[in-house]
Amino acid sequence: MTEITVSKNDAGQRADRFLTKVYPKLTLPLICKLMRKKRIKLNGARVEPNVKLTEGDVFRFYLSDELLDRGGEKEADFRNVPPDINVVYEDENILLVDKPVGMVVHEDDDNTSDTLINRVKCYLWKKGEYDPDEEQSFAPALCNRIDRNTGGIVIAAKNAESLRILNQKIRDRELVKLYLCVVAGKPERDSGTLTAYLHKIEAENRVVVSDRKTPENRTIRTKYRVLHSIGSQSLVEVDLLTGRTHQIRAHFAHIGHALMGDGKYGSNRLNKQFGYNAQALYSYRLTFSFTTDGGCLQYLHGRSFEVADRDSIWFVKRYNEIKSGS
Repeated sequence: MTEITVSKNDAGQRADRFLTKVYPKLTLPLICKLMRKKRIKLNGARVEPNVKLTEGDVFRFYLSDELLDRGGEKEADFRNVPPDINVVYEDENILLVDKPVGMVVHEDDDNTSDTLINRVKCYLWKKGEYDPDEEQSFAPALCNRIDRNTGGIVIAAKNAESLRILNQKIRDRELVKLYLCVVAGKPERDSGTLTAYLHKIEAENRVVVSDRKTPENRTIRTKYRVLHSIGSQSLVEVDLLTGRTHQIRAHFAHIGHALMGDGKYGSNRLNKQFGYNAQALYSYRLTFSFTTDGGCLQYLHGRSFEVADRDSIWFVKRYNEIKSGS
């Protein structure tokens, strides 16, 4: 017989989901079968798969050691990457990181281990705030993601309660994320909300934007404000009212004002002419604007955070050089 106790970071999950994280060889159908046969008990009694766990709950397993094999050391890769991250804000619950252009947030098809999440884990591990050997089902996690070629603020949760709250706040749009970009030309209006329909073509890793609704596409809404224009291009602030793949890039291209430096949806001729060698897009400002209770994160309500110096963002510097004629 084996016992494990539910910790604070394990609480709040369904029993079956928790067990699949702790014991990879226990599939959901197998867990249901073993619970029916009382081979897995919770607090000494039969348990249903959908029961929500509470800190201090005790599981007892009447199973072979083979089924309870955790598959070796957990989370080994993160210890081998640099812990170097650009911290925008940090407290006991969350970490805001300014992700550099060119870094992936999670492991990609190339099996890159030097990802943002692994750097965050290594950073917290070296600080003594995260030890995978002391955790049963939780690891620090990113709550939002941005493309490899986009830089800016990414939110990491240090504990399970914060992760649940942030996921809910993002889902219910209680966080405002503002982007800076440089677009070709100048939009007809200095500000407004664009509405269109986006269809994702998975096999080609691109999207198509249309003014006509079809069963396959999804509504997109992009709010923007022109901060400055020099005729050939404009510095624009964007608020994503919907968050679809490549939305900002494809939506502005659709209205004839593609992002500078964007090789997929923009103009290679203009990119080369003006010296933009990567897409001019950055998630530079984050505001916590809760409309429901924020729980342990309520203290963040109304607070805003920005990257250290938006004028130091590479494409803003390039835009300013063009504006000054250099």
